[in-house]
Amino acid sequence: MSEAAIREAVLNEHLQTLKLPGIAREYQSLVRQACDGGWAYEEFLRCVLESELRSRQERTAARRLQEAHFPDIKTMDQLDWKALHGVSRPKLLELASCAYLSRAEDVILAGPIGTGKSHIAIGLGVEAARRRFRVSFTRAAELVRMLLEARDERLLGRLHRRLERADLLIVDELGFVPFDRAGGELLFNLLSERYERRSTLITTNLAFSEWVQVFGDAKLTTALLDRLGHHSHILTTRGPSYRSRNSARQDGTSILESGREEPHKID
Repeated sequence: MSEAAIREAVLNEHLQTLKLPGIAREYQSLVRQACDGGWAYEEFLRCVLESELRSRQERTAARRLQEAHFPDIKTMDQLDWKALHGVSRPKLLELASCAYLSRAEDVILAGPIGTGKSHIAIGLGVEAARRRFRVSFTRAAELVRMLLEARDERLLGRLHRRLERADLLIVDELGFVPFDRAGGELLFNLLSERYERRSTLITTNLAFSEWVQVFGDAKLTTALLDRLGHHSHILTTRGPSYRSRNSARQDGTSILESGREEPHKID
């Protein structure tokens, strides 16, 4: 084995022991660039360290995306801005910067079913994960089920601590399924714990005046809305269902022409 091969084998072993995969992938290319460009030692060291930093950031972002448990990956770039009504593009791009997470502000997306709320919520969650924030996505009914099961198994504190670690908790489809009083109280307690500590994003097809139908208690609902409305960005989507319009466009028949009343929209 040549002296150069021995050096490379030793170097790779050191990089593996020190767990520096980013440097291991790029150092040979950086060595060539440094030799060709006559880099100073300090410049070479900076580039080597930056390659490892990039690698770690990319791995963390990939892990955050996986841990979020999105039902599918939808990005802000995939939004059909022409079909999106009621919310401004500048506002969504402002939220996509994720500055609100550092201020523990909440986001409420309200509007008819099928007007893009879930897409926006997932898109904002993906942006947060890419910036290495911890994100947790769940549907409201599933979250309440988890809370009730944790309570019955005396694991509620553990579940709260796990959810508390999420910089952004996305609660999708609030209002699709009403809760019993116990479920509503558990959800209220969780969201109250996050108030001014971590950000929560909620999508709902209900007006605020209708939330009592879900929680079943006027005082509890008022208290929750008071907290959520204090430091929050409230966006309201409007218009017909995106999927209904797409379906009508594809078969060449409008909803009115088909003789059917426009269905409720589905996110």
